[in-house]
Amino acid sequence: MKYRVNEIFRSLQGEGFWTGTSMVFLRLSGCNLECSFCDTSHQSYTEMSVDEVLAAVNAAAGQCRRICITGGEPLLQLEESLISALHAGGYKIHVETNGTVPAPEGIDWITCSPKGAIKLQRADELKVVFTGAGVPLPYQKYPVPEGRRFLQPCDTGNPARNAEILAATLDYISLHPEWRLSLQTHKLIGVR
Repeated sequence: MKYRVNEIFRSLQGEGFWTGTSMVFLRLSGCNLECSFCDTSHQSYTEMSVDEVLAAVNAAAGQCRRICITGGEPLLQLEESLISALHAGGYKIHVETNGTVPAPEGIDWITCSPKGAIKLQRADELKVVFTGAGVPLPYQKYPVPEGRRFLQPCDTGNPARNAEILAATLDYISLHPEWRLSLQTHKLIGVR
């Protein structure tokens, strides 16, 4: 199988439970949704085999042995042969998904950033992009371990609107303490 790879790079995880952790990012191209607030350009790609992906990941990784497979929607492409190759290379596999596609077996950590009905059998954390309008109640009962529900203020590109959304997010969390704040720290500190 050939994967449509948008980019592979090493940085710090900027969001959710693993914030601040060294991570290799494998961004796959394409998505099954068109979210108005998507801040990722993931349409371009290079087709790569499992061996080519593993070689590129190894070149980027250095000593890092955590990889976050993201997109777009990575579960449109991710399957067992790549998961097996990455595990054989000593990697812990994280996936960030919109939750609309079932996940294959073997993923070590699943971050669900839901954008509709969740079709995952499990998620290790829930990260809801919060626009300040409405509440994340559809995800209130989705089973994730305690302390792993994150609200992330939506970045609109408008500083005044972003401040309003952050205030609404903080208000919501103060009234619903099962949620934690997730900021896009990679943007705040100026790393990729």
